[in-house]
Amino acid sequence: MGTRLGALVERLGGQLVGDPNLEVSGIAPLTDAGVSHISFLSNSKLRAQAVRSQAAALIVAAADDDFIAAGYSGARIVTPNPYVYFARAAQYFAALDEIVPAAGVHASAVVAAGARVHASAHIGARVVVEEGAVIGADAVIDAGCYIGRDAVIGAATHFFANVTFHARCQIGARGIVHSGAVIGTDGFGFANEGGVYIKIPQTGRVMIGDDVDIGANTTIDRGALADTIIEDGVKLDNQIQIGHNCHIGAHTAMAGCVGVAGSARIGKYCTFGGAAMVLGHLTIADRVHISSGSMVSRSILEPGQYTGFYPLAKNADWEKTAAIVRNLDTMRDKIRALEKTIKTLTHQDHKSEEPS
Repeated sequence: MGTRLGALVERLGGQLVGDPNLEVSGIAPLTDAGVSHISFLSNSKLRAQAVRSQAAALIVAAADDDFIAAGYSGARIVTPNPYVYFARAAQYFAALDEIVPAAGVHASAVVAAGARVHASAHIGARVVVEEGAVIGADAVIDAGCYIGRDAVIGAATHFFANVTFHARCQIGARGIVHSGAVIGTDGFGFANEGGVYIKIPQTGRVMIGDDVDIGANTTIDRGALADTIIEDGVKLDNQIQIGHNCHIGAHTAMAGCVGVAGSARIGKYCTFGGAAMVLGHLTIADRVHISSGSMVSRSILEPGQYTGFYPLAKNADWEKTAAIVRNLDTMRDKIRALEKTIKTLTHQDHKSEEPS
């Protein structure tokens, strides 16, 4: 299915330069777009590539439009943020072809008598819904999911196949949880008595807001006493670990393999590159951006970009650097001794120059 350019602009905004009745069938990268596609230019370095594109129309910023107009004959949609416009256009085209699962409960699903499933929700094959669980309007629970006792799933939230959502956990509206995610597992809580670990019951919940995306095989531990909190708009990539009693602020995004230890409190609008690590009981302010592979070992109270790793080097060079680092204490002591000696000699020279 396709749409007219004019209809797309009426829906998403922007300034259309070209034929509003031009039919387009989808969105594609600059290099792959054909005569029925829209493409987009979000990086000015690719202007020349955009001019050569075969796309029927381009989404461009005002700063790039004059250059594009001089060499490109297709239609243009001028907008302040082409990448965001691309995202919304992609959502629109995906919706045109989307197959909406039928409302109702599959015959092989097991739904407890005391669970409440909205009539418009879809419950797939071999789903288990325990007593007291609530599943909202237009929710989609795909095959093999487990919904624990007294859990709550908001309207239009989609669980892909084989998601585990443990007892009393809650997620708001329009969430997306990908396959293999496990939400509400016990936190890693133990007391040590003479070398023997005594388990601390994990009786809190996981409370997730609206419009949250959770990637495949990501795990979020329930709180020990209080709850683990994931605020509205948080985006978690695949294979992320969130420890018990963490609090993740609204619209924070984490790339794959990030690990957050228990009781860390992370602000709003933060970003974490892949494989970044956050130690437990730390506080991170709003709008903090952590580079990939960094280890956050102390609280961060001011916004900004933070990096905590040594740049990649040849192994032989790295070994030399490591040897120097190991000897820094000794080198520091030697430098201090030299400074003291220089100061003493300088003082003696000044005394010898004084008139008798």
